[in-house]
Amino acid sequence: MTNFFSSLFFFILALGVLITVHEFGHFWVARRLGVKVLRFSIGFGKPLWKWHRSGDETEYVLAALPLGGYVQMLDEREGPVAPEELPRAFNRQPLGSRFAIVVAGPLFNFLLAIVAYWLMFMVGISGMKPLLGDVVPGSPAARAGLHKGDLILSIEQQPTPTWNTAFLALMERGLDGGRVKMVIQDDGQVSHQRVLDMGNIPESAEQSDLIANLGLRPYTPIIPPVIGRLEAGGPAARAGLQVGDRVVAVDGVAIKDWESWVKYIRQHPAQSLRVSIVRGADRISLDLKPQSIQTAKGEIGRIGAAVKYPEKLIGRLSAVERYSPLASVGMALKRTWNISMLTVRMLWKMVVGEVALNNLGGPIRIAQYAGASASAGFITFIGFLALISISLGVLNLLPIPVLDGGHLFYYLIELVKGSPVSDSMQAFGQRIGIMILIGVMGLAFYNDLAQFFG
Repeated sequence: MTNFFSSLFFFILALGVLITVHEFGHFWVARRLGVKVLRFSIGFGKPLWKWHRSGDETEYVLAALPLGGYVQMLDEREGPVAPEELPRAFNRQPLGSRFAIVVAGPLFNFLLAIVAYWLMFMVGISGMKPLLGDVVPGSPAARAGLHKGDLILSIEQQPTPTWNTAFLALMERGLDGGRVKMVIQDDGQVSHQRVLDMGNIPESAEQSDLIANLGLRPYTPIIPPVIGRLEAGGPAARAGLQVGDRVVAVDGVAIKDWESWVKYIRQHPAQSLRVSIVRGADRISLDLKPQSIQTAKGEIGRIGAAVKYPEKLIGRLSAVERYSPLASVGMALKRTWNISMLTVRMLWKMVVGEVALNNLGGPIRIAQYAGASASAGFITFIGFLALISISLGVLNLLPIPVLDGGHLFYYLIELVKGSPVSDSMQAFGQRIGIMILIGVMGLAFYNDLAQFFG
């Protein structure tokens, strides 16, 4: 239940930030271009809170349904406008001004992503080195000559200090199903060039799926089952486990490493377990009942305990991607551009049937990722915000009526024909756009439920 409310809270927080930034883009540019803004609303439906600043003609609103927002501008199509106010009406603005106001929302989402990535690259993005574990025989990775212990140094001349950067590079090149040049360093510290054939690889937005389809497995060291950290009030702490305890058995089954301990806990949600531990020179038995939580892959057990990593192991496997403030600007721009293009290509491949539609996620999946990223730390949550902000920016630029991209499409038609699109045609487009959005949202929600209930 705690996990549910945590995910819900960070989902609403993330949506609030993204919607506010998007709508502020419309608002800020409209005000700068002399358009009168009547209302700035975060959320739809019944207003929960209203505010008027002294000397400000705009009403600021926080509404009940936090799944969007809007900026209401003075417009003759929505009601009568006083003659002296006509120059400030949105519909009376030149084409360039209207275009700038509409495109500002998505552009501010991209700007948020750039700022977020700039901050992340300056502070440093922690991750695991792209060190290979077992390579599946006969797989594309095996055919490329990759072996256990190889460290991926670069992909298509792009440095890959962490698994995350390696995954993004593989996704970017892999969507075309081409051959990818890699530089690896073997366990003898000798560098080699390898060519990985990405053809006929089932495409997925999930990192674990792509890595598995290539026949790659991240290196997994054998970590002793020693408790390094406990969640206050969690099942492990309530059962009497302490930092430094070494788990040796559970229900009579010997535990040799942390991975087998985690696997056993996850497989026994809400079940009473008899755990044997070594604490100093003493061997102690405790009763432990894992908390049952629902995840995208089904019900699992959780006890609120983290492993104690050996210091030498941390130094060997971990990496931090960090740059100077100036270099971080370039890296942030590049990361935002790459993920934007990757999003566009994934959407197109979904449309033409080259990527499975179950990659499309909705609010439940986003909420799960929001909660998981927040629990992993501030920088991880900022990265999640950047990723969703890019997705929101790209989706809003799609040429679908009711979205910003639909309005921009109308303006392009107006530019070509020399006159605005007729009201009847815009109304027809609105109906089509709403039907498309309902279909897409229904599919995304169905995918969420299918994944949630397994």
